[in-house]
Amino acid sequence: MPQSVRAVVFDVNETLSDMSPLRSRLEEVGVSGHLFATWFAGVLRDGLGLTAAGAYADFQELARADLVALLAATDGVNRDVESAAEHVLDGLSRLAVHPDVAEGVHDLREAGLRLATMTNGSASMTRGLLSRAGLLDSFEALLDVSGPRVWKPAPAAYRYVLDQLEVAPSEALLVAVHPWDIDGARRLGMQAAWLHRGRQVYPSARTPPTHTSEDLRSLAELLRNP
Repeated sequence: MPQSVRAVVFDVNETLSDMSPLRSRLEEVGVSGHLFATWFAGVLRDGLGLTAAGAYADFQELARADLVALLAATDGVNRDVESAAEHVLDGLSRLAVHPDVAEGVHDLREAGLRLATMTNGSASMTRGLLSRAGLLDSFEALLDVSGPRVWKPAPAAYRYVLDQLEVAPSEALLVAVHPWDIDGARRLGMQAAWLHRGRQVYPSARTPPTHTSEDLRSLAELLRNP
């Protein structure tokens, strides 16, 4: 394990949480589950766009607005749009962690590392996710972008995490599935581990991660035995 790492900071949406049940929720309201990717990308686009413009809105606000607009423009919705959106959004509070997360978190704690989360979503949803998984006590800080009022990958979002944990950039390791998140952390001088979960090639235009791993269990093993 790199000697400088004191704290591991996890992204939450898709990194810790398995968001695939939201696809099923979309199908239950009469539309394709493939719309999840369009919806989620739109929420990120709007959050980052507001940050670039010097403004801010929280994840829940944008998630609802974008989902209502998407469903209103899609044929096949089997109930009124507001009710359909509520059904899908309710799934956010019922998500589970990926199968590799519990063991990986345990191994990282056993290695003596401090664990925290930083999400473009909400700390309250992170708390619920980790509570359902029995992992809440493993984390010392559950952070979200309502603190700095900028979305990742804005530099101020990562500085906020470092300030809260009182660590230098090189002492913190971000874990995320999103290359844009890895890139943002690396540009600020943090270490970063990309969990690709077998899905894609890391984009060459992004700053490369310090570590690459299939899942959290293999990352924990990699950090223990560099």
